[in-house]
Amino acid sequence: MNETPSFFTSRAGWVTALILILSLGLAIRFYDANDLPLDFHSTRQMLSVLKARGMYYDTLPGISSEERTFAIQQWKLRASIEPEVMERLVSFTYRYTGEQHWVARAYSSVFWVIGGVFLFLLARKLTSIDGALAATAFYLFLPYAIFASRSFQPDPLMVTLIIIFLWAVYEWADGKRVWLFAILAGLFGGLAIFIKFVAAFFIIGGGVGALLFQRRSLPEVLKQPQVYVMSVLGILPGAAYAVYGVYIAGYLGQQFGGRFIPSYFLSPAYYLGWVNMLNIVIGGIPLMFALLGIFFFDNEKRRFILGLWAGYALFGIYFNYHIASHDYYSLPLIPIVALSLAPLADKFFTRLKQLTPTRLLRLAAFSLLLFGIFTSLWNTRNQLNAVDYRPQTQMWMEIGQKVDGYNLVGLTQDYGSRMAYWGWQYVTSWPTYGDLIYRDDLLGAQRDFEKQFTRISAKKDLFIVTDFADLNLQPFLKEKLKAYPIFAQGDGYVIYNLMEASE
Repeated sequence: MNETPSFFTSRAGWVTALILILSLGLAIRFYDANDLPLDFHSTRQMLSVLKARGMYYDTLPGISSEERTFAIQQWKLRASIEPEVMERLVSFTYRYTGEQHWVARAYSSVFWVIGGVFLFLLARKLTSIDGALAATAFYLFLPYAIFASRSFQPDPLMVTLIIIFLWAVYEWADGKRVWLFAILAGLFGGLAIFIKFVAAFFIIGGGVGALLFQRRSLPEVLKQPQVYVMSVLGILPGAAYAVYGVYIAGYLGQQFGGRFIPSYFLSPAYYLGWVNMLNIVIGGIPLMFALLGIFFFDNEKRRFILGLWAGYALFGIYFNYHIASHDYYSLPLIPIVALSLAPLADKFFTRLKQLTPTRLLRLAAFSLLLFGIFTSLWNTRNQLNAVDYRPQTQMWMEIGQKVDGYNLVGLTQDYGSRMAYWGWQYVTSWPTYGDLIYRDDLLGAQRDFEKQFTRISAKKDLFIVTDFADLNLQPFLKEKLKAYPIFAQGDGYVIYNLMEASE
């Protein structure tokens, strides 16, 4: 560990700074926590929301059999890729809090902040206290991280488990190689992969980086029994779930397709899309400094960091469609970038300490740093406060009452999840414009519109449109719907009557 004196002159000083950073990181994530889960990738969040309600209603007394049946049906109907850990945890908590949206936000936020604690411990080993504080602040206060880490999906928990694994495997590799850290690394690495399979790229990257850090030859590595223990513990949970989901329950069989499209490597859109996602998640300037920060590590530590970056690179190459189109697929990159920024921050604070020899100057510098954090958080707070999604509840309830008893098809947000949750009605989803493009990439040709419309709308009474932006991108559908009379309409929706054509 770098023993360079900290910018904070005492242990109490940097401990106070760490507690302040963690507290502010948690506080901003709890702001407006009970708003509807539509502020960040609502389709993915609504999937978990519906599953959690189904689990909750499965044992909830005092509700009608119709509500219980529908809620459980929506839970079972939705695709299951990852184990329903977060959903189980949230539904269990509903027993004591009622069905509140802040419950999921609270769990995700707390998990992310816990990750910040272990990120600090790891960054401190790699650089210094000052570098670790800066890395933790970046990890917690990056605007994208704030929105993403309070969402109802498994990713925040997965990232936290990856960070704990990285801390444990580095402790193991850093001359200790004791069984405690080997077991901890195996357990948390295995849990991360169990929560979401994509964590395997980052676990493997971190593990390889740790072995490179040791500077041991392959025969020497293979002689270490702790390596085998870590590997078995890391592989077993995810492998057991995959075997169960594919060969026993059967619900995972079709979930692994469509994630790797070889033709993308010849398309500039893939590379530009990936860069665009990185700009959304990290930002071009922080990313540049993070890559430059790699050069500021000692040779051994640089190998460990390069292992993490290599894991992310291989992850993006394999999941080439999603890495270029889904920004939250780059969420695990945030702690890697934070760690890569740590040595630059260490150099900065070392120089800043030299320029502020008096207590007054150091207080002034600290005040400026604190001011910068508060202004960034205030801007994020304004973004959280800019949109209130709660009024949508009334719209979906209104639609649900009007279409009760009819068979429905529609172009709605989140593939009908909002209608299912607040309107208590099932809607067969019409493909979005993005789905049509994705299908064209996979199959080489778009399906014939008339055949597609006939197939999807067969035996349906009403066609609901709430996503007008997407409708404008589908001129064939827009023109087709004009042939049907309007059954009902209101602020934010139009319902077409498929049972009769316009004269």
